[in-house]
Amino acid sequence: MTHQAVQNTKLGIWLMIATTLVFAAQDGISRHLGSTYNVTMVVMIRFWFFALFVMLLAARSNGGLRAAARSAYPWHQLARGVILVAEIAVMMVGFVKLGLIEAHAVFASYPLLIAALSGPILGEKVGWRRWTAILVGFLGILIILQPGGGVFSPWALVPLLAAAMFALYGLLTRFVARKDSTTVSFFWTGVVGAVAMTPFGLAHWEPMSPGDWAWMATLCCSAALGHWLLIRAFAVAEASAIQPFAYLQLVWASGIGLVVFGESLRVNVAVGAGIVVAAGVFTLWRQRVREKAALRQA
Repeated sequence: MTHQAVQNTKLGIWLMIATTLVFAAQDGISRHLGSTYNVTMVVMIRFWFFALFVMLLAARSNGGLRAAARSAYPWHQLARGVILVAEIAVMMVGFVKLGLIEAHAVFASYPLLIAALSGPILGEKVGWRRWTAILVGFLGILIILQPGGGVFSPWALVPLLAAAMFALYGLLTRFVARKDSTTVSFFWTGVVGAVAMTPFGLAHWEPMSPGDWAWMATLCCSAALGHWLLIRAFAVAEASAIQPFAYLQLVWASGIGLVVFGESLRVNVAVGAGIVVAAGVFTLWRQRVREKAALRQA
């Protein structure tokens, strides 16, 4: 990879914006299919396609499938794959029970969870500024959930569980990246996810209408396209520079929720989501400041 490619931050930002658009559309399709069919069946079919996609990518890379399957951390990779596929199933339940807007508003807390857990799990130092941002972000979640408002639904905890699972997946991804390449991690994610979900998906198999098979095919293709765009984004720009733009998925998904599914945007959800996003962007900015300071000292 050339130095020019690494420094192309503007391209990385546009690729990240495109990624969020694709993933938001994917969430809309997931909400539709998940409200009609069993979630485990939908996720299983999606991961069958995803596994095929990562195997084709691995076969074309240096060393082929054998090199892609060779991990320095097989147990961690196994855990990553299982956690991600379970998180996707849990989040789909959140979309169906809560809608796209509220599910995404709560799920937006995952970067804060990553920051909070990076100390005990990865041994990274989290300063008082980031801890303050984390606490402010969780105040935003409380505003969204309104636990004392009398209308609190236990389903509201579902996207919070998904956010915690995704944060754990993100931390494991950072851990295995110490020795495993992106190709190796990508390969394990797809294959492990497909194998883990197949018994559950087959147990809940039900006939799907031709129209919904078309939506299913679109979902599979969008998942592959979204992950490809994400890999390209991280290949051409620093993660800390483009990560804040990942929050645009909340905006696009909320738009789909409002226009397509007739959801409503409650004031507390808008305010709470704004606080969560602001705290998350600050956390990412602090991480970038620390990384640059570490580079100057090196």
